[in-house]
Amino acid sequence: MNAAIIFILLLVLMLTGMPISISLGLTVLTFLFTMTQVPIESVALKLFTGIEKFEIMAIPFFILAGNFLTHGGVARRMINFAASMVGHWHGGLALAGVMACALFAAVSGSSPATVVAIGSIILPAMVKQGYPKGFGAGVITTSGALGILIPPSIVMVMYSVSTNTSVGQLFMAGVVPGLLLAFFLGLTTWFLARKHNYPRMPKASWSERLVAFRKSAWGLLLIVIVMGGIYTGMFTPTEAAAVSAVYAFVIAVFVYKDMGLKQVPKVLLDSASMSAMLLYIITNAVLFSFLMTSENIPQAMAGWIMDKGFGVISFLLVVNILLLLAGNVMEPSSIVLIMAPILFPVAMKLGIDPVHFGIIMVVNMEVGMCHPPVGLNLYVASGITKMGITELTVAVMPWLLTMVAFLLLITYVPQITMWLPNLIYK
Repeated sequence: MNAAIIFILLLVLMLTGMPISISLGLTVLTFLFTMTQVPIESVALKLFTGIEKFEIMAIPFFILAGNFLTHGGVARRMINFAASMVGHWHGGLALAGVMACALFAAVSGSSPATVVAIGSIILPAMVKQGYPKGFGAGVITTSGALGILIPPSIVMVMYSVSTNTSVGQLFMAGVVPGLLLAFFLGLTTWFLARKHNYPRMPKASWSERLVAFRKSAWGLLLIVIVMGGIYTGMFTPTEAAAVSAVYAFVIAVFVYKDMGLKQVPKVLLDSASMSAMLLYIITNAVLFSFLMTSENIPQAMAGWIMDKGFGVISFLLVVNILLLLAGNVMEPSSIVLIMAPILFPVAMKLGIDPVHFGIIMVVNMEVGMCHPPVGLNLYVASGITKMGITELTVAVMPWLLTMVAFLLLITYVPQITMWLPNLIYK
């Protein structure tokens, strides 16, 4: 009964158009002060202790690193390198877009940042070469979603905070699925380009490839620093985030010199406002999670599912449907922070690996970012391409179907996800 009241209240507040973070906070406060005897001091205490986690510090640093890289010419050099490698195949520039998104995802940790950085450069170039605008938009919108699957990933940090799962293991678990999804998206792109005979680029010589690689090497080195540092245990994911922010600043301002010192305060301010927004959502989600636990809702739900005899297969199917539906109305950070504390205890009771479950949630978030009505990547791509959301939805369909098929593969073949973390964390 209490669970129904909480969710109806949350839904009503969200339907008024109120931001999700405020809806969460108001739901908790309304319920606590009208239906329970919880002292107000414990709410204030929970607000502070909820975000007192070392992992949360990674979020502002990854956002800052992503912003320096977006403004600092790194994306353009990565595109040139990708185009020199795959540009001569069918749909060469589009394939370069997929490859550049995968590379940029490995340094930014954010999907919208990847769509903006790669899309704003490659989409005008694709239209100029004679690609239909819809095709280019479809490629970039869906490939940009790799930003939250290929580590480092802000969404993975949030899942880790919600469930106390190791960030390092989650990052390692995202590598193989991320590369596999990039391959499948590239395959879909190549197939469509071949079918419609879209333009190809002249084949680059090995010396041209070497020059392109040398120019993009500073940006690519960040992948080695972050992942290598975490792999070898040299630093934690949070420390890796701080290192990547400093490194991104140095290469944007002093190495590539695409960004002057005068632009730094604006980047810092943008990063601070985005970090504040995410931390505010986290704070309210922590409160919501506290309410759920104090009302025993996750435990009751776990008991109900076990009584109904749900197996792993049917439970994961329900989780996927639930998360895809949530993707219709919420953005990834909110979904993870609300759903993870509820679904996680059930997954643990069924013996599902916490890291594998985290990757399933992240892939669901990726799909959610590419379909309406709240697909964040659709809105970002719409801003770049000046296309309507409906038009964009039709354009992304082939890649979206590929992503749904990939989601099923990741859900039911845990070995793909768990192979690398098991190898490293034995």
